[in-house]
Amino acid sequence: MTDMKENLQKRLSSRKTDLKIYSLLTVFGFLSAVTIQKKFGIEEFIGSFLIASVLLFILYKDIMRYKPQYIKKYSMLLLLGLMIVGTLLLGRVMEYILYGLSRGLEIETGGAAVFGIPIPAGAMLVTLLFDFHTAIVFSFIVSLLSGLWQADATFALYVFVGSLTAAFSVIRCKKRTAILRGGLYVLCANLFTVIFIQLFGGEFFTFKTLIAMGFAGVSAVLVIAIVSLTLPLLEYLFNVTTDISLLELLDLDQPLMKNLMIAAPGTYHHSIIVGNLVEAVAESVGVNPLLARVGAYYHDIGKMKMPEYFIENQVTGVSKHEKLTPHMSSMILISHVKEGVELAKQHKLPPVIIDIIQQHHGDSLITYFYEKAKGQPNGSELSEQEYRYPGPRPQSRITALIMMADAVEAASRVLTEPTSARIAALVDKIINHIFLTGQLDECELTLKDIYEVKKRFTYILTGIFHKRVDYPGFDFKEERSEGLYKQSTKENKSKSQAAKERFAESPQTAQPAKSRT
Repeated sequence: MTDMKENLQKRLSSRKTDLKIYSLLTVFGFLSAVTIQKKFGIEEFIGSFLIASVLLFILYKDIMRYKPQYIKKYSMLLLLGLMIVGTLLLGRVMEYILYGLSRGLEIETGGAAVFGIPIPAGAMLVTLLFDFHTAIVFSFIVSLLSGLWQADATFALYVFVGSLTAAFSVIRCKKRTAILRGGLYVLCANLFTVIFIQLFGGEFFTFKTLIAMGFAGVSAVLVIAIVSLTLPLLEYLFNVTTDISLLELLDLDQPLMKNLMIAAPGTYHHSIIVGNLVEAVAESVGVNPLLARVGAYYHDIGKMKMPEYFIENQVTGVSKHEKLTPHMSSMILISHVKEGVELAKQHKLPPVIIDIIQQHHGDSLITYFYEKAKGQPNGSELSEQEYRYPGPRPQSRITALIMMADAVEAASRVLTEPTSARIAALVDKIINHIFLTGQLDECELTLKDIYEVKKRFTYILTGIFHKRVDYPGFDFKEERSEGLYKQSTKENKSKSQAAKERFAESPQTAQPAKSRT
């Protein structure tokens, strides 16, 4: 009965979502039809509406097939629809402005002013705000609608070439100055396309060609100006995270990073290494390396609240957890996730980074303190749920990568004499356990991806724990005096306990930490 209710609720929810999307398609189909109208009449409007609706439906199906994550975000669909209508409306407005300026300056354009319309700005913005695949389909649809509005196939070709070039030019946009370079590429594409169109029309050796090339240059300048002005506004209004805004978060002078460096230097160093690990493997599994690195940098910011309870930040050999019950220790470890989410919201970090902070431990068990509690009186009555992180499990491949890198980096600190074979065995064991406990069930990592992750992690960690040759003139292996030896033995015991707790903070282990050295 419960399963039937759940299925019914899912169907109702799915139908409500479909209804919202089809309503959105209808609204934007209507607005697009109004925008591309050359003559206002009932028949013309119906035809324009049907054509626009079919093209938008094709876009929707493409998103369903290749980018289903956008379907879950109604605001992203709304933004994409506004981009289509806004680009067409911008084209109409600029057409009137350019023709008006031409008449005011008494320049005979011969219809060449249309080449100054900055429609490629829409494709550039879609690449920056969404992705390159969506920008290709966007360019195709906008170019067809623009051709209908101008009733000219050559203009549709001009728009399509310019839009594709604009999309290509900012695929790896890391700085806002890259938009200037993209405008330069658009300028070159526009000039060549104008030349081809004029040759096709048999008008190349006319004054109109020079006028058309001049307007093509105006279009490129307008593209740069429009994208530079509107991108920050759209990022803010729709809460979209672009590579440019991620680079700003990567700056180590950010307040959160500075505070982490001062309050929890061990955690800061750990986060940097986790960032190196996930960035090295991100490209091979098809995720954004920049987003992976930024997410790794911020995933443990919640440890700033009580840094001394996390072993990497303890200066002395005495652990704070020795005086606490296992349950209290586990609560402190679990709290760093909640504290991290609160700090991220206070500092207005992007939602994708907040998700990483919340999900990077999934609902895994804090094995060390759970096993320790089971060894105490009434240990058999323990609830395993009290020693689990609240979750949810990683919902994206990036979060899964950070979970695995976090666990592997923490566990690698326990190794004595970390040879390449030992590191490989450790990486294999930790990642296999994460997989077998179901932490990767809700993300899209494949077995091939996991194999690549293991290989890259082993390679990076082997480089980190490499050996060096002995320095000539120094004998670091000289035996110490009896007093120093006793002190060293005591310190080693403290370090052993510390290693266990360090391992406990990374809960993806199948058994207590003491058996993993």
